[in-house]
Amino acid sequence: MTIVTKRGDRGQTDLAGQVRTSKASLRVECYGTLDELISQLGFVRSICAHVPTQTLVKDIQRVLFRVGSGVATDPNAAVEAPEISTQFVESLDEHIRQIESTGTIASDWSIPGEDAAGAAMDLARTVCRRAERQVVRLAASGESVDPNVLVYLNRLSDLLWLLARQLESSAGVDSRLRDADHPGKPWSSAW
Repeated sequence: MTIVTKRGDRGQTDLAGQVRTSKASLRVECYGTLDELISQLGFVRSICAHVPTQTLVKDIQRVLFRVGSGVATDPNAAVEAPEISTQFVESLDEHIRQIESTGTIASDWSIPGEDAAGAAMDLARTVCRRAERQVVRLAASGESVDPNVLVYLNRLSDLLWLLARQLESSAGVDSRLRDADHPGKPWSSAW
């Protein structure tokens, strides 16, 4: 058995259910970006010293594999896409509530880079937002997409922003866009 199948040498790939499609299809672009997000979150875990955040991120990665599998399943395939349960979204909501209840999260935009783990989390957030936009494009093109995929990605990007701020706060850094030397009206703390 080898990873080299040569089946993709001409720009085609298999979706779940053995449906062939172009590697340039919107569906492939969506699950490819989800794969990128999973990898970026792995990088976050590798440089993050905060064990509860590492554990949470690993749990999120597991759910994202399920989300990616759902997106990678052609609606006409003989197999069903895995369900993206509302419980996954509710779990993210609970983590968001917990972080926001601490009252220590900045109520302004942040400039990534004050802390390596926080900056890596911000990069993961931007990849998550791109995946979300691609899922919207896929649905807008008429393709079938589980609506909970979009809800999950939207909520996940909110959580990743908060986790980045939490990591910065734990590291004792201030990444606020506005300060005494850079005044201006801060943005809302809610995205």
